[in-house]
Amino acid sequence: MNHRRWAVGLIVLAQWLGTSLWFSPNSAADELMLAWHIGPAQFAWLIAATQSGFILGTLWLAYSGWADRYSTSRVFAISCMLGAVINGVFSGGWIGYEGGLVLRLAVGFCLAGIYPLGMKMIVGWVGNKSGAALGLLVGMLTLGTALPYGVRAMGASLPWQAVIQVSSVLALVGAALVFFLGDGPHLQRSTGQQGSSFSRAFSVFKIADFRAVALGYFGHMWELYAFWAVLPWLAKELISAAGQSPWGVPATVASVSFFGISVGFLGCVSGGRMSLKLDSAYVAAAALFASGLLCLIYPLLNPEWGFLRFFVLLAWGFFVVADSPQFSSMAARSCPAQWVGSALAIQNSIGFLITIVSITTLLHFVEVLGAKAVWILLPGPVLGLVGMWPLLQRRWSTRWVNLEKMRNTT
Repeated sequence: MNHRRWAVGLIVLAQWLGTSLWFSPNSAADELMLAWHIGPAQFAWLIAATQSGFILGTLWLAYSGWADRYSTSRVFAISCMLGAVINGVFSGGWIGYEGGLVLRLAVGFCLAGIYPLGMKMIVGWVGNKSGAALGLLVGMLTLGTALPYGVRAMGASLPWQAVIQVSSVLALVGAALVFFLGDGPHLQRSTGQQGSSFSRAFSVFKIADFRAVALGYFGHMWELYAFWAVLPWLAKELISAAGQSPWGVPATVASVSFFGISVGFLGCVSGGRMSLKLDSAYVAAAALFASGLLCLIYPLLNPEWGFLRFFVLLAWGFFVVADSPQFSSMAARSCPAQWVGSALAIQNSIGFLITIVSITTLLHFVEVLGAKAVWILLPGPVLGLVGMWPLLQRRWSTRWVNLEKMRNTT
């Protein structure tokens, strides 16, 4: 038990450090746009390049079967090291916009070996009851995403290159934490060459529960990363419209963005704790509904109500990611143990392909529409809940049958 807790602790810490690579350029968005003479729409393609690289990486993992055929902790650590090096090159002063797109694509490819394999490592050490542990893991990913903003907020005078280089150093530390950890006892590796097949990777969608979980996850992904990507623009508008800090003390775009993302850690952990008592499907559906409702409400608030808008923004950041670990836990439980790595990879691949569309669309309109542009994200929660409905019906029917059996026996 103690060994398992140590392993989970190392994995979530490594995930936090490794995923700091993800949004490191966002913490210096204004400086980068000024240095490269680009606007928000062009900057969106830097984020989209990272997402595209992640998609390519997860597709490779799903096709090759590497996610299930080799030591998960070693693949995770090597991905952290490669991502750190490439991210460090991105911070070089000689890199221009076009070169930056290529390097962010490569960083995204490396992140494919960090995020889904971190989830697989958790399932390997914890087993089927992974909702709470995955809540902690995805919470750490959320903190990792917020970390560059936190570094920026604490060292506002630092050049953008230094902020990005800090992320590379942290990723190297994450690699060192798990390199010799090994895989947990609850998963088995697949063998032979049968893993090198897209048909095998996509066959998990024939499983009804996995398909419903994936549809809910895809709706969630339409909203999540676009929300994180647009936060600096929402923070700038919030501070400007309120005429002061939303909470009465000096604030910056970086600090508001940091709190708006990092509060998702509490959402993930709270959802994970709730999943110990309630079915993960109910927890995910409730979070998806809440985030969609807050997405609808936020632009309707008076821009002068700075504190209220900031509070709603924090609540949105809390719920928008709280369902993510539950989707991963349900996906892992609904497919054969020897396919978990590939199943999570292919689900992530499609989900992040969706984020490219939502991010580029949202950032294209945010300068024109302001906060109302976030309504572009509303279809995600709505369609996600529709996709989950058959799963929720099956879970409720099963629960009702079990209650009837208990009544009959008593």
